[in-house]
Amino acid sequence: MGHFGFSYVGLFYLVLLFLPNMIWAKNKPEGYDPSGENPVLLLLERVGEVCVTCCAVIFSDFNLRPWSPWSLWLAGSLLLMALYEVWWVRYFRSPKTQQDFYSGLLGIPVAGATLPVLAFLLLGIYGRVVWMLLAAAILGIGHIGIHLQHRRRLEGTL
Repeated sequence: MGHFGFSYVGLFYLVLLFLPNMIWAKNKPEGYDPSGENPVLLLLERVGEVCVTCCAVIFSDFNLRPWSPWSLWLAGSLLLMALYEVWWVRYFRSPKTQQDFYSGLLGIPVAGATLPVLAFLLLGIYGRVVWMLLAAAILGIGHIGIHLQHRRRLEGTL
C-alpha cells in the first residue's frame, strides 16, 4: 500500500515533469485552444495530476533500494522519463505547431501525454504503491484522452 515518508525519487520525477511544462507555458503551439475539451476527461486529468503529485512525494517506497530484479521497474520508468525529456527537446526545437505538440515518439502516440503516465505507472509498480497506480491510471484516462481528442481534431477525424 505504501509507506509514508519523503521520496526524493518522486521529487526528481516531478521536476522532470514540471520544468518543461513551465517552459511550454510560454511556447504553446500556434492556434492552441483548450476550449471544448471533454469536461469528464478534464476532471479526471486534474484529479490525476493532484493525486500523482501527492503520491510521488509522500511515499518513501519510490526511493532507491539495493539492486534486485525488481529494480528493472525503476529502470524502465526512468527510461520513459528520459524519452519524455527527449520528446520535449524535439518539440522546443520544432516550429511548435499543434502537430508537433500532439506528435508521437518511437511509435508511442501522443508521447507528451503518454510517456509520463507510463513512467508513473512503472514507478508505482517499482514502489508497490497501489495509490500511485490508481492515480496514474486516472491521469492517463484524462490526459491521454484529451491529447487524443486534440490530435483527432487536427486530423479531421473527430
